[in-house]
Amino acid sequence: MRVVSRCVGVLAGVLLAACGGGRDAAWNGYVEGEFVYLAAPQAGYLETLDAARGTRVDAGAPVFALASDPDAQALAAAAARAEAARSRVDNLSEPRRPPEIAALEAQVHAAETALRLATTQLAQQKALAASRFISQARLDEARAARDGEAARVDAARQQLATYRASFGRKAEVAGAQAELDAAGAEVALREWQLSRKTVVAPAAGEIADTYFEPGEWVGAGQPVASLLPDGRRRVRFYVPEREVAGLASGMAVTVRCDGCGDGFEAHIDFVAPEAEYTPPVIYSEKARAKLVFRVEAVPTPALAAGLRPGVPVDVVAAGN
Repeated sequence: MRVVSRCVGVLAGVLLAACGGGRDAAWNGYVEGEFVYLAAPQAGYLETLDAARGTRVDAGAPVFALASDPDAQALAAAAARAEAARSRVDNLSEPRRPPEIAALEAQVHAAETALRLATTQLAQQKALAASRFISQARLDEARAARDGEAARVDAARQQLATYRASFGRKAEVAGAQAELDAAGAEVALREWQLSRKTVVAPAAGEIADTYFEPGEWVGAGQPVASLLPDGRRRVRFYVPEREVAGLASGMAVTVRCDGCGDGFEAHIDFVAPEAEYTPPVIYSEKARAKLVFRVEAVPTPALAAGLRPGVPVDVVAAGN
């Protein structure tokens, strides 16, 4: 969203005659609206336009929504990756179950038993070979059988040691946790992107204009609607340089206009640091082609909601 200050309407004629009935001490000005332009940070097709131009909305009310299909699918994929990473962390953090360890220990015991048998058979074959009762080939077979059983014992022991030592190692758990954190961050990003496809009113006010219709493509950051919040209406007026020294921020002024009755009170919150020439739309017989200072005042929120941008006003110091 971006806030842009703009003046609506053109002030024509003599403002003193229109608003003040000839009050020479009045400063001429107009009501100004500060519009909020509502946009989504991502591109997409406009799915719904929930607030039409000219309607009032409450703070938090939905204004429009973009189609969310791609983002919803990306969120589902990210959530699946996060769940897989969480399962891996759990698997590495927990030791193997006792039955699994017992089964591996049994395999080691069986391999050791087979190795002892093969060793005994090899000794017997060596004795027979020395007496020339068997051939050298039979002796080589017995030696190979003993070496094979020794290799199986070593493999079983290594597997048992791996199951006992690898699971729960700090480096592996830390790596898996980092993957889980990254997956969680991606899920949060996808959730944020999906939530921003629906744009709500940041404050109560009036939808001043809309710029797209449902079904149209909206670029990232393109305003879809403009909102005039109730509290973002102010009075802008111009004070001659000889009178500006008596004005300061916080000072009360009385604002009069057509339809305002006896007027209403506003408080100055800005005095321009530099002078400017009287704007061409603010003129009168007695205030023409003079240096003036732009001054802005804020009415109470209850009064501000009823003001229309562009309405000409006369402003005088409070009490006049």
